[in-house]
Amino acid sequence: MQEIILKAKEWALEETELNGTPILEHLELSNKKGQELATRLGANKDIVLLGTLLMDIKLGECRKKGKVEEHVERSAKATKNFLNQFNLSDDLKNQIINCVEGHHGKKEWICKEAEICANADCYRFIHPTGLFAFLKLQGKRESNFQYAIDRVEEKLEEKHNILSLEICKEELELYYKMFKELLQESKK
Repeated sequence: MQEIILKAKEWALEETELNGTPILEHLELSNKKGQELATRLGANKDIVLLGTLLMDIKLGECRKKGKVEEHVERSAKATKNFLNQFNLSDDLKNQIINCVEGHHGKKEWICKEAEICANADCYRFIHPTGLFAFLKLQGKRESNFQYAIDRVEEKLEEKHNILSLEICKEELELYYKMFKELLQESKK
């Protein structure tokens, strides 16, 4: 399993370097939070790590092609192809793929690890480290301040609605409320 994780890390970093997304701060934050949650909830840490590494593996490529809405499907397909080169059980492959497919909360989670990945992804847009990194990224991409603020608010809402684990809700709710208030103030 360590070989698969190492190759997944290398691939994720290559994709980030090539396409600029997901940004390193987001990749590191979701990996860290995913591992913390897996430990606290008694989940398989390897599955969670692979899920957080691979859930946005095709996001940058899709963004460049103007097809961001397809990134979950394309990331899942790429993950399946990646996993097929290793001797893993179908059950294990399906759990890892479900982590990728379910990280936006639109596909039913078949395992605890997929729910953990979806919640770990929320830290990228609600936790201060993730939100500030995203705001910095938006500033590089957009010259229109209001568009950047609207995009940050949109992601904040989207991820807040995905949160399902009480541990995460408790940790992130104060940040969510604070950022909502600050975003509203920025529009005055």
